[in-house]
Parts: sequence; C-alpha cells; structure tokens
Amino acid sequence: MKKFIAVLIGCSLALAAGVQAKQEAANAKNKKSKPVQKQQFAPKQQHTAPNPHGQTMHTQHPNKQMHNNVKSNVSKQPLNPGPMIRPNKPVVQPNTLPAVQSNKFKVNKTVKNFQPKHQNFHARLNPSVASVQFNQNFRIRNAENWRGNHYDAFRTYRPQWHDRNWWHSHHSHIVLIGGGWYYWNSGYWYPAWGYDDSAAYYPYDGPIYVGSNPQPFDQIVADVQSTLQEQGYYHGEVDGLVGPLTQEALAAYQSAQGLEATAAIDQPTLESLGIG
Repeated sequence: MKKFIAVLIGCSLALAAGVQAKQEAANAKNKKSKPVQKQQFAPKQQHTAPNPHGQTMHTQHPNKQMHNNVKSNVSKQPLNPGPMIRPNKPVVQPNTLPAVQSNKFKVNKTVKNFQPKHQNFHARLNPSVASVQFNQNFRIRNAENWRGNHYDAFRTYRPQWHDRNWWHSHHSHIVLIGGGWYYWNSGYWYPAWGYDDSAAYYPYDGPIYVGSNPQPFDQIVADVQSTLQEQGYYHGEVDGLVGPLTQEALAAYQSAQGLEATAAIDQPTLESLGIG
C-alpha cells in the first residue's frame, strides 16, 4: 500500500513538473515573439526607402531633416540658369560703325552717290585771279617727296613753250579753257604755253587730272569747288579755275584725309571726294 502511494505521489510530481516546464517554455516563447513584433512595425517610422549600401539608418528630427534636405537641394542645383538669367552675349548690330570715324569715311559717305552739278559749265577768265608766268625752270614744289605712281605726272612736269603747229603735231586734244589753251595727255590737262599769246591765261601751272575721258577740266574743278565748299574748305567763287583759294582748300582737305598735300586736282583726291 505504501508503495502504491509513493508511486502515485511521484507521478503527480512528475506531471506537475511537466506542466510547469511547458508553461515556462510557452512564456519564454512569448517573450521572444514580442521583440519580433516591434521590429515589424518599427520600419514604418524609420524606413522610407531601401538603403542600397546596407548602412544603418538613423532617426532624425523632422525639422533637422528638412533643413538638411533644403541645404542638400541648394548645393545640388544644376548650374544651368533659367531662361530669365542668361549670360549677356554681345549683340552685333548690322552695319554698325566704330564710335570714332575718320573724316575720310564721313566724306566718302556724303559723296558716295555723287552727281555732277556742272556738266554744262564753262570757265571764264577771272580778273580777281592772276595768271602765272611762264618759267621753263619751274618745278612743282615737294613733288619729289610724294609717294605713289599717281603723282608721277607732277614729279616729271616741265613747262613747254611751242608754237601752234608743234602742239597740233604732237597732241590731238587741244582746247581753250577759261582763257588759256591746254593739251590733254594720259589723263591730265597741261598748259600749252606759246600756243596763242592772246589767250595765255593760266592760274595754275601744272597737271590737272580728269581721267581717261578728255573732258574739259573746268567742269570737274567746279564740282570739286562745290564739294569742298559744302564741307567748309573752300570759301571762294565756283569758277572752274585752280586758283590760289582752290589750291589752299585742296591742300587742307588732302591733309585732313591723310593724302599727299599736292594742292592740285589729282586722282587720289577725286577718288576721295567720290568724283573720280
């Protein structure tokens, strides 16, 4: 009997121990399951995007995070400015001229489309302009210093005295202009000294350029005088003669344009005036 009771008590104790052990195992299991549940919900607060580099995410204060985001956005903005902020580029205006222009350009601009004004002009002897006298040793002053082939006629000019027959035998173009006889040769009119003693009025002793067409020079001289008069260089009468006032105006204009100051009607001067 005692043996039976001892066996029954041992079974009860073993059963109680098994129930307690089972309960403790269940409690331990519950304790382990609680952290797992917290980790499942924690990412909702911390995890906004996968971290490709596997770095640990740190929870930041919302205001601090917003400040950092703004700072990061500012530093990473593209350098390309918007359409309202563009680098200023020089605007090239068509037909823009330099601010400082030489008188030569201004003059050429005004006479670019020059129209002859004295096509039917005929010069006459002007009592206020004296005639020069024949001097076979006369040479055009400073002509040897003028640079360029356009001034060869002035460098080589020598006054010649011949009778009428000689002039006609050597030159085909001989005309009476403004009280004196002139002959044409290679673009220039020259005084025909000795051609006619009664018509030997020569205000200027030297070549007068007119170009390939042997038109009388008085028409061209009148146009030159008018043009120089408009520009303030010439203050005399438009008489078609290369007198002292005309020579002074020519020299002043030529110096202003950077030409050789020949004080004569030459090719560079006519071209500068737009007449040649």
